[in-house]
Amino acid sequence: MTTTTQKIETDVVLIGAGIMSATLGLLLKELQPDLKIEIFERLDIAAAESSDAWNNAGTGHAAFCELNYTPELEDGSIDVKKAVKISESFEVSRQFWAYLVEKNLLQNPENFIKSVPHLSFVWGDDNVEYLRKRFNELQKFHLFKEMEFTEDANQIKEWAPLVMEGRKSKDKIAATTMKYGTDVNFGALTRSIFKYLETLEGVTVHYNHEVKSLKKRDTGIWRIKVKDIASGEKKKVYMPFVFIGAGGGSLLLLEKANIPEGEGYGGFPVSGQWLKCTNPEVIKKHAAKVYGKASVGAPPMSVPHIDTRMIDGEKALLFGPYAGFSTKFLKNGSYFDLIKSIELDNIKPMIGAGIKNIPLTKYLIEQVFQSSNDRMKALKEYVPSAKKEDWVLENAGQRVQVIKKDKEGNGVLEFGTEVVAAHDGSLAVLLGASPGASTATSIMIELLGKCFPEQMKSEAWQNKLKNMIPSYGQSLCQNTELCDQVRKKTNEVLKLKVD
Repeated sequence: MTTTTQKIETDVVLIGAGIMSATLGLLLKELQPDLKIEIFERLDIAAAESSDAWNNAGTGHAAFCELNYTPELEDGSIDVKKAVKISESFEVSRQFWAYLVEKNLLQNPENFIKSVPHLSFVWGDDNVEYLRKRFNELQKFHLFKEMEFTEDANQIKEWAPLVMEGRKSKDKIAATTMKYGTDVNFGALTRSIFKYLETLEGVTVHYNHEVKSLKKRDTGIWRIKVKDIASGEKKKVYMPFVFIGAGGGSLLLLEKANIPEGEGYGGFPVSGQWLKCTNPEVIKKHAAKVYGKASVGAPPMSVPHIDTRMIDGEKALLFGPYAGFSTKFLKNGSYFDLIKSIELDNIKPMIGAGIKNIPLTKYLIEQVFQSSNDRMKALKEYVPSAKKEDWVLENAGQRVQVIKKDKEGNGVLEFGTEVVAAHDGSLAVLLGASPGASTATSIMIELLGKCFPEQMKSEAWQNKLKNMIPSYGQSLCQNTELCDQVRKKTNEVLKLKVD
């Protein structure tokens, strides 16, 4: 009995049904409505991995409270370049989402974004001094003009009562707050975008489909082989452009694509867990995202935070994440993922990155062997009155940090997101983690510039981008009037209430 293989020709293939593919697919259909797009997702639903609410921090990452975006340099100064860039990028995402709501392409923005103040909280003389210097440096930029700083315990209690309840330490404390912060349910947002995309002519979403191979033919056209997991049916799909946005699974697909630009890349998987509050009375007491400083050697995704969330219409309270190590690259992946990813061209970078990051390895080992009492001890640093019976442990998402070659060919562990594109723009891959989802719109616009350079120069695309994103091509950091206009407009359209 022979199995027939279906053949599909299309303009664009998107691999992975997360926030990145959703954003890119929607941008492309808005810029060029006649494009044919095929989307392949291994699971039976969109946004079930990194974009899902339980697998994602849910912070609208705008660098208001995330201290890992503002490192202290050896001379004692604070480097805020990354924070400014991330803050501008999140404003771009907000503008794009507001455009989609205004055009009625997305409904009920309150289902995916809510106003939640962003706080940074530290204790100890050195950390208080660091936070003060950080505040002073960020005040130079209009994006952070509404940030407030205090060392007053009563003021912090007003901002975050749960953090101060029962606190007896004599250490100096300090906090900053930005009322302009948000909580974002990227799972709900992504699924809403896919629901709309599926109504468009020329867009087909295939769930339960796994991409088995990618090959570029001599004609310049890509051929991918896909298997329907449910039926066993096979498909051969031909297209001039393919985007791989498969979260932790992107690295293995990049290796299958076998492009020179992908040589030397490796991945270091980090898993996570949350403590979730089950006591409604405790949940009511907190209404903020409070971020602290990461432990020495900890990856950025492990920056501790006590976090108000809105998930499936209900208020939740999480603390974490607690980091761990798994050889899986996806929550629903294989324990052989890490081994499969090792190739001749990335062995040296991966070993080199491992040697350079021994503190990280030590930290992850310690996290893996934590007891429930250890986890409660970490929680009590942020919620001194926490009771063990009010909290349960939940598994969070899986992230793969990027390992790449440096100028000497040795390995460097990168914490962030990176677009790897073929020299001719026919293929692009997104690797890495935070602040990924929050800056998806900026990342995908950058990708369009690499992969669709001629179209991006056209008057039609330029005008459309400016229509969707009023600040496109301008700096919100330098244009304070435009920054205020954009924030006011997106607050109104996205129904964000900032006191």
